[in-house]
Amino acid sequence: MVKQEHTEKGYAGRFGPGLPRVSDGSLLFLMHLISKMEKIENGGGRIGIILNGSPLFTGGAGSGESEIRRYILENDLLEAIVALPTDMFFNTGIATYIWVLSNKKPEERQGKVQLINATSMFQPMRKSLGSKRKEISQEQQDEITRIYGNFEESKISKVFDTTDFGFRRITVERPLQLAFYPHSEEKINALKEDSAFNKWDAGLQQALLENLARIKDDEILDREVFNDQITIKLTAVQLKLVHKHIGKHNDKAAICTDKKGNPEPNPDLRDYENIPLKEGIQAYFAREVLPHVPNAWIDTNKTDARDGQVGIVGYEIPFNRHFYEYTPPRPLEAIDADLDAVTADILKLLQEVHA
Repeated sequence: MVKQEHTEKGYAGRFGPGLPRVSDGSLLFLMHLISKMEKIENGGGRIGIILNGSPLFTGGAGSGESEIRRYILENDLLEAIVALPTDMFFNTGIATYIWVLSNKKPEERQGKVQLINATSMFQPMRKSLGSKRKEISQEQQDEITRIYGNFEESKISKVFDTTDFGFRRITVERPLQLAFYPHSEEKINALKEDSAFNKWDAGLQQALLENLARIKDDEILDREVFNDQITIKLTAVQLKLVHKHIGKHNDKAAICTDKKGNPEPNPDLRDYENIPLKEGIQAYFAREVLPHVPNAWIDTNKTDARDGQVGIVGYEIPFNRHFYEYTPPRPLEAIDADLDAVTADILKLLQEVHA
């Protein structure tokens, strides 16, 4: 039913932006609530919902979860998220968050999202109720409400642009550089054990093994040179199988190119970079990638389905990262002193045992 509505109705239905994984329906319920908000022409509406942490960040760029967050943020529906203390509910002690959404944001909140870290605002209960061991007092509730209403930044309240949570996921390719080892016993045995090789005609198998044995060099750093020394007739698929087992990446090898002379990518070295939406792709790539892998390039064929630009747009809200406080390790002198004290206690106990 949900998939059918998404496919047939699109944005005219409740689930136009996308569908999350079937194991987590939190974002589906959130989209259902958004569809029930009063229309802007009728005065607009505001909703609040308590969710666990998964809707904040699960799902990579282009996934259903990310597309739902994208829809919410790009349509400026999210006002604030409040992190609650753990152990607040009867049947679970996990972290929970209040999402506040509105389609009638006041001017000062437009294009902004407020994150409030209220995880330390609680009081212990006199008697636990299942997993519920904490509660928020009325004074603490009033304080959270005041922080939300004032819309000011502090140690526990931060304000971001909606685009601060967006990024482009680009595909970084590196060239295929294959060296070939026709006399390597390990590689030849791997070839013999391949089920695809065992489907070849027995005569062709033997001919290839003899061909490899006749090659003079133990290492060949150029695929074209290696291909020229394969004198038996092989199909492209068969030759690719030989490359797979006899070849190995080597930074000193010549770059493999296609028929047009373009470098071929090595799928084993493929990587991905998440670039903030506010930053240019080329500037980021030149600063963060090229100094480490000068021969890398961006796969410009991987584009976003909605805006057509290079890189797939994703959105996530790394709440904890924005409120992380670095705690420096204890000085080595203090640790050594503790160890010396513990050692002295142990020696004293041993002396008492032997006495």
